[in-house]
Order: sequence, then structure tokens, then C-alpha cells
Amino acid sequence: MEYRILIINPGSTSTKYAVFDGLKENLVETIRHNHKELDKFKSIGDQFDFRSKLIEKGLEQSNIDVSSLDCVIGRGGLLKAIPGGVWKVNTAMIKDLKEAKRGEHASNLGGIIAYSIAEKANAPSFIADPVVVDEMTDSARISGHPELPRLSIFHALNQKATARRAAKELGKNYEDCRFIVAHMGGGISVGAHLNGRVIDVNNALNGEGPFSPERSGTLPAGQLVELCFSDKYTKKDILKKLKGNGGLEAYLGIADGTEIEKMIKKDDKNAKLIYKTMAYQVAKEIGALATVLKGKVDGIILTGGLAYSIILVDEIKKGIEFIGKVFVFPGENEIEALRDAAIRALTGNEKIQEYKW
Repeated sequence: MEYRILIINPGSTSTKYAVFDGLKENLVETIRHNHKELDKFKSIGDQFDFRSKLIEKGLEQSNIDVSSLDCVIGRGGLLKAIPGGVWKVNTAMIKDLKEAKRGEHASNLGGIIAYSIAEKANAPSFIADPVVVDEMTDSARISGHPELPRLSIFHALNQKATARRAAKELGKNYEDCRFIVAHMGGGISVGAHLNGRVIDVNNALNGEGPFSPERSGTLPAGQLVELCFSDKYTKKDILKKLKGNGGLEAYLGIADGTEIEKMIKKDDKNAKLIYKTMAYQVAKEIGALATVLKGKVDGIILTGGLAYSIILVDEIKKGIEFIGKVFVFPGENEIEALRDAAIRALTGNEKIQEYKW
């Protein structure tokens, strides 16, 4: 049976949605939102009606009856820490997403909109592998001070989807594999996957791991403290240095990898050094996680938007190919990952989990 699935993926300035009949793509749309449209809302949660009506209008214009949907799956938001997998959207989850106690993010709307449309279709609604997936071991949570535990916030959706893809290429189940996955986009997360669980991963949101196009990654702690108390910057300024104005943006004044590669081809030595160093830090993080897997690695996966960069990928490979087979799966792959998660849930190949307060 081919299930009809609606996928909803809200971003900060866009709303992506798609309809699949099984694996067959029926409709894929991206609605761009300008700042003038969004600035009239006091919070991201207030954008619910605006965005959901645009999706429903788009479905109607494409002659897709909501009642024909077998399920709706949305991008998961900033919930409490939960294991990976497919989760039913229920009232407890809706409450947490609306209250946004763990932070406001456009992805919070994914589950809320999915639930609303699914109710009209008399169908189930899900989320899968949100950024708050936490499967870390006890040792991985310890940082060096009890007031500062390590947190699991990373690109769980694409990491797990690409790990499943690599496992399939190896003729294995994801749950039987040992992978290191590096998602490289605006933020960079590198995770150790052991038997279907991400047992260690850097906090890709708030300052850990390799620097990225716009995030600073791990910084010298003592120097950061001195900067915080230098009276030069506000708390907001410092946080912006960690996320938004860090990494490539801080060093080169630009976060676009394609543009930086053009600078490198024009023999910009500083651009070459910084870009090469980002690759160096990714490779070093992968090497560190190889110890977590005791050196037994079925494969290393490079994914995310920056995996399209041949210069970056080739530089990373130089440092990691001795560890194991390298897979390169460029792109975010979020729509496909959500589609596949919905199919696994609907066919009974994956247990649907129930979110609780």
C-alpha cells in the first residue's frame, strides 16, 4: 500500500511542504517569507495561522484533498530531551511546543501545524528525530564541571537518515552499525552512532565542536571569560559571537562556502587557511569520536550543504580515510528523511513513541 504523506518543514524565513504517495513525489513547495511578513508577529508561535493557511491553500490549488492524507509529519522542535525515532504529536507535545520554554525556533511550528491539518484529515500526526534527540552515555554528558553538563543538540534528523542510507549500502541494518556522521551546514555536528544510538555528539547550537560558517565552536574557556568581563560587549554581543557572527563569518566576513571557494581560486591565502582549518577541525572531531567507538568504525559519513564542497571534502578525507570507509551524502535531506520516518511508522517497521510531560 502506498501511503499519502504530507511533510511540513518550517524554517526561519521559509515554509517547505511536500506530499508523497509512498516514495513517489507528488508535490514539493517552498514558500519564502520576507521580514515584512514575519515582523508583524510578536513570536514564532504567533505565525501558526499564517503558515498553516498558506500550506492548506497550496494543497487546495494543487487539487490535493486534505481528507486523502494518511498522515502528516512535521519537523520536530525544541522539546525536552528525548531518544531518536518517530513520535506521535499529542496534547503534551503541543503544549510544550506552544510554550517554547526551551527556546523559540521555527521548527516548533512543525508539530503544531502537522497536528492541526491531520485532525482535519482524521489521520495521525508525527515528528521524527528533532534536534533535541539525546542518546548520550553518562560519561559523554560530563564536561569537567557539574554546573556545566554537556548537552545533546544536533542535526539528528539528517544524521540518522544518512546513517540508515550508509547501512543499506553496506547491506546491514542501522542498528547493527558503528558510524561517525558529520553534518556540515550553518552549524556542524559530529556524532558517534553505535547500534542505532548517537552515544556522543557535540552541541552544534551553543558552542562546541568545529567552527562552522557562522558558529565559533569550541573556544578557549579562559579567554572567553576574559572577553565576557572586558566591558566591551553585552551578553547579547557575546552570544552573537558564538552563533551568528562566529566561524567563517568572523574570520572572512562571509559565511557562504561557494563564495569562499571563489576567493581561494583567486589565491586568497587567508581564505584558504581558514577554510582548510575548518576541515582540519572536522577531521579532528571525527578522529576523537573514533576512540569512542574503540576504533571499530563501519563508515564515516560527510553530509549537509557543505558536503557539496569538493575542496572541503577532499581536505577532510586526507585526515580520516585511515579510520574507515568514507561516504559523502551532500544536502540536508530533511524532506526525504521525514517521508521515510513516516513510512516506517505507518508500516509498523518502527515503534511510534508517546511524548509525556
